[in-house]
Amino acid sequence: MRSRTPAPLIIVAFWAAACQLASPASTEVTVAAAANLTEVAQTLGAEFEAQTKIHPVFSFGSTAQLATQIENSAPFDVFLSADAEHVDKLDHENLLVAGSSAVYAVGVLALWIPPGSKGHVSSIEDLKTKAVQVIAVANPKLAPYGAAAVETLQHAGVWDQVKEKIVYAENISMAKQYGTSKNADAVFTAYSLVLKEVGKVIQVDAALHQPLVQKLGVVASSQHRESAQSFANFVLKGPGRDVLVRYGYKIH
Repeated sequence: MRSRTPAPLIIVAFWAAACQLASPASTEVTVAAAANLTEVAQTLGAEFEAQTKIHPVFSFGSTAQLATQIENSAPFDVFLSADAEHVDKLDHENLLVAGSSAVYAVGVLALWIPPGSKGHVSSIEDLKTKAVQVIAVANPKLAPYGAAAVETLQHAGVWDQVKEKIVYAENISMAKQYGTSKNADAVFTAYSLVLKEVGKVIQVDAALHQPLVQKLGVVASSQHRESAQSFANFVLKGPGRDVLVRYGYKIH
C-alpha cells in the first residue's frame, strides 16, 4: 500500500519556508530620526537589536522634513523628533498611534570650535571677533536646534553683529559637516554630535533658548506596530535611556 505520510510533511515544510520568507519584515523597524540623533542611533540600534533581535533601520533628516514625509505616507514605523511641536501636530492629525506620543529626552545645544579654526572662541561673545568669519547653523525653519541657535544669539545680544557670518545647513548634522570640512570657524550643533570630537565644545546655557524637548511616536500606518512599540519602549523605559544619557541628553 502506498504511504500517504509525506503529504502532511510537505505541507508543514512549505508553511515553515513561507514563515522564513516572511520573517525579515517582522524583525525590522524603520525609524525616522532627527539629525541630532545620528551618533547616538548607532549605539541605540545595536543595543536594541541585541536585546530583541529586531533590526532598526534609521532614516535621518531635519525634524520638519521627516514630519512632512510622514504626512505624505512615508513608510516609517517610529518617529523620533527633535522637538515636541511636530509630534503633537502629527498626533492631532491622527497620523500617530493614539497614546504613543511621549517625551524621550531634552537635547543640549553646543557651540563647537573645530580643530584648525582661526577663531579663539570661549564664549558666545567671542563670535563677534573678526577671526570668526563663518558660523554654521541648521536652518531654523526646519531644525529645532537651528531655531535654538538663532534664539541664543538673539538673547545673548550678538545677533546683529554675527548674522552676516552665518551659513545655514539643511539639518544639524550637515551644520557639523561645515566644521569637519573646515568651511566654518564655529558651529552650533547638538552636543550629542560633538561631545567626542576634538576641538573645543561649549555647552550653550539652556536659559538662552527654549528647551529642546524631544518627543517620539509610533506611526499609525506602520505595518510593524509591535516592533515599533518595542523600540519606543526601549527608548522610553529601557536601556535606551542610559544610552541617551551617555550621549549628553537629559532625561526626566
